[in-house]
Amino acid sequence: MKKQILDAISKNSRFSTEDLAAMLATEEEVVKKEIKEMEDAKVICGYPTLIDWDQTDCEKVTAVIEVKVTPQRDMGFHKIAERIYRFEEVESLYLMSGGFDLMVNIQGKSMKEVARFVSEKLSTLEYVNSTATYFVLKKYKEHGLVMSKEQRESERMLITP
Repeated sequence: MKKQILDAISKNSRFSTEDLAAMLATEEEVVKKEIKEMEDAKVICGYPTLIDWDQTDCEKVTAVIEVKVTPQRDMGFHKIAERIYRFEEVESLYLMSGGFDLMVNIQGKSMKEVARFVSEKLSTLEYVNSTATYFVLKKYKEHGLVMSKEQRESERMLITP
C-alpha cells in the first residue's frame, strides 16, 4: 500500500486522499494513516512543485557542479556534504561514484551569480579540491515529467492510422 501511495504522489502530490483511496480501492482513512506514518518517519520529506521556469518571465540559471573533495577522518563525506547543502543556493546534493565525489545542483538569477557561488562559497571550503561547473541549457524532462510545453501537447495528440 505504501509503495502504491508513493508512486502516485511522486507524479502528482495534489491527489486528494479521497482520490488515492479510490485509485487503490481502499478506505480514505487507511490512506490518511499511511501518509501520516510516512511523513512522521520522514519517508515523505515534502511536496515540492515542479515549475517550468522557461514558461515564466523569471530568469533562472541552473547549474550542475562536480566537486572533488578529501573526505574527513571518521566522518567520510557526510560533514562536507552537510556544509554544502546548508547553502541556500543548493537545490540538491548527491554523493557519486566515479570521477568526482559530490554533485551539486544549484539555481541562480544569472551565470555570474552561479560563478560567484562557486568561487566565493563552494571552492573556498576546506576539503574541496576542485570543481567543474556545467550550465543547463534546456530541461526536457524532470522528475519523470516532460518540461517542454510543445512536447506535452504533442503527447496529448491522438495518433490515427
